[in-house]
Amino acid sequence: MNILYSFRRCPYAIRARMALQYSGIEYQHREILLKNKPQSMLDYSAKGTVPVFVTENNILDESIDVMRWALNQFDTDKWLQQPQQNDLIEKSDQQFKAQLDRYKYSDRHELSEREYRDEALWFLDLLDTKLQQHSQLLSNEVSMADIAIFPFIRQFAFVDKQWFDENGYGYLQKWLAGHLHSDLFVKVMEKHPIWSDD
Repeated sequence: MNILYSFRRCPYAIRARMALQYSGIEYQHREILLKNKPQSMLDYSAKGTVPVFVTENNILDESIDVMRWALNQFDTDKWLQQPQQNDLIEKSDQQFKAQLDRYKYSDRHELSEREYRDEALWFLDLLDTKLQQHSQLLSNEVSMADIAIFPFIRQFAFVDKQWFDENGYGYLQKWLAGHLHSDLFVKVMEKHPIWSDD
């Protein structure tokens, strides 16, 4: 039996769960508290971050690896085959995510929330421009890039939802709303009891 250690609101865990759900992968869901991580999870991965996905032959503790593993099992709509998506995901994970964290937790850093938000707008501009051409980031079909990036745009938008809704990112707002209301996202956000090794 596959096992997934997860935290409901973590964007990395969200995208892993979405890929697993889309691919029809069965697993035992182990919901954790980040302040009280179960020893069994730490035994599988000393990193102590979610997701941790345990299969018969693998321990995957990077969300993007969980996504690729799931899609390599079943990928009916060819999410993996969109060109240029790795570059876009890398921009999100390597550059935008750090700026998002400073924006979300601006009180822990030197600059204001607005200054940190402005640092990240290049990525919103990039995505909004792409979405002027088609309904998803790379075409009119959902790709791995959409699912990999969506949870982080969700997190950014809800730092100050009024600002996000009022500042001209109409294409990005529509894309975000579509994924927020998708059956796939709604399913993976169902609540689970907290896992205990006992």
